[in-house]
Parts: sequence; structure tokens; C-alpha cells
Amino acid sequence: MAKFPVAAGVVLALVAGSAFAADLPSRKGPPPVFVPPAPSFTWNGLYGGINIGYGFGAGSNETGGFIYPSPSAAPGFSAAWNAPQNLNGVTGGGQIGYNFQFSPWLVVGAEADIQAADINSQSNVVGATTSPSTAFAATAARGPILHSAFVNSAKSVDWWGTVRGRIGVTLPSWPNLLVYGTGGFAYGQVDQTVSVADIFLTGPVGGAVIGRAKSFGTKTGWTAGGGVEWSPLAFPAWSLKVEYLYTDLGSTNVVIPGVLTTFVVPGWAGSHSSPTQFHTVRAGLNWHFNPFAAPAPVLAKY
Repeated sequence: MAKFPVAAGVVLALVAGSAFAADLPSRKGPPPVFVPPAPSFTWNGLYGGINIGYGFGAGSNETGGFIYPSPSAAPGFSAAWNAPQNLNGVTGGGQIGYNFQFSPWLVVGAEADIQAADINSQSNVVGATTSPSTAFAATAARGPILHSAFVNSAKSVDWWGTVRGRIGVTLPSWPNLLVYGTGGFAYGQVDQTVSVADIFLTGPVGGAVIGRAKSFGTKTGWTAGGGVEWSPLAFPAWSLKVEYLYTDLGSTNVVIPGVLTTFVVPGWAGSHSSPTQFHTVRAGLNWHFNPFAAPAPVLAKY
């Protein structure tokens, strides 16, 4: 008889639980939508944009000289010059590149750019270092021949571009700020004009020799620098950058022929060497073609 009350209690509990469960509200309709968390920031992908900046000289000098021999065994006339450049001007164009983020802090990529430029230099040398000849004086039995050389050099960089690698780092607390170094190949259109006038002041030959040379063409070299790029988290498809580059397009070497003389000059030979080296500081705006974006909502399955 003792077992009957226990069994009866269990049965009553089960009946009460079933009745309580029947009274609970039931959920009808589609399953709830699962909203994934926002993806983390990444620099991965293709981008393109525009830039504008200013180029200025790197403190290089232009050098040159000429010589024409004496009719005797003694040394002839000569002149030499060394003139500082003052390259400077505005530059602006566009760039395209690709980034690959290897880890939360390491970004590696490549970038190519091309831009128009109004970078110019004008150098003038008044009274270049000259060497008078004693040969003509000895031959003509007259005083030494004195002369003074004047040089004008004009250069312009009309357009230029680069193809560079980039390697950068980010900080865990600033994933949208990239600090990078860059370097690679550089090229550009460099135009050079040099004019020389050698004026004879005394001596048996009196008069002048005028020489002129031009060089137009594409020069190649290298570039290196670094920058900072930042993308606002509210607009991840855009980024702003500030960048510095040092560019060396090599030297332009020209031979200067005598184009106008007031007397016969045997063996005139002149040359001029002008390096094209400049710094650039520029700002840029990039659009990222495949920025990170939240995936489509996923329906939870039950």
C-alpha cells in the first residue's frame, strides 16, 4: 500500500507539467535572422586614385666645359663651369595599386603612377673659369689672349612616373592607419637646352664663339620614399595619403657644337652634364574597388 501514494504523486506531477506546457505561448512564422558581427578592417585589394604635390631640387650641380687647341704645342683655350640647379614646380596625376595584408600588422603591395609636371630649372654662369692661351701670344708676339665664357642652361621635367613596391605596418589599435616605405623604377620626359658664348676681349683673334645644344627624351632611373595612408572607418572605400619620394632620372650629357663663330676655331669641343634629381611631397586620394563589406544576412536553421 505504501507504493501507491508515491506512484500517484508522480502521475499527478506529470499531468500538471503537461497542462502547464500547454498553456505556454507558441512561436509561429519564419526563423529569426542571424546578423553577423561587422568584419574587421583590411587593406586587401585593388585601388586607384589621384595625387597632387610639389617637386624641388636635390642640391645637385650642372658641370661642363670646352677646349679648343692652340696652333702650337702649348695648351689652348679652355673654360669650365659648375652651376647649382634650382629645379622646382607643381606635379599631379594618378595612381593604381594592389595591397595584400599578410597579417593584422603587415601589408605588402605594388603601385604604379604617372603625372604631368611643371618642374623647371634655369642656371646662368657669368664669366666661367677660363684659361688664357700663351701659345697665340707667343706666335703673334702680342699680349696674352683674354676671354670670358657665359653659360645658360634650362631644364624641364614635363611628365614622370614610377612603378614601385610598397611594404607597410599597422597598429592593432589603428588598423585603418598604414605607415609604409616604397621604392622602385622611375621614368620621365626631360628636356635640356644649353647655350655657351665665349667672348674674346684681347689678343690677335678678337671676336666670339657661340655654342648651343639641345636634348629631349625619356630618361629612366629609380625612386624611393615613404608615406602614411589613412582610411576613415565610416567610409572604408576611401583613403587619404601623404607621401615623400626622392627621384633620380640620371644625367643628361650633351656635346656643344660651335654654331656661330667670328673666326676659324680649330678643334672646338664642348660638353655639359646635368643630373635630374628631385624631391617630391604630395597628397593623394584613393578609392578601393573591393572594400571590405558586411556579408548578406544569413537565416538561422533550426
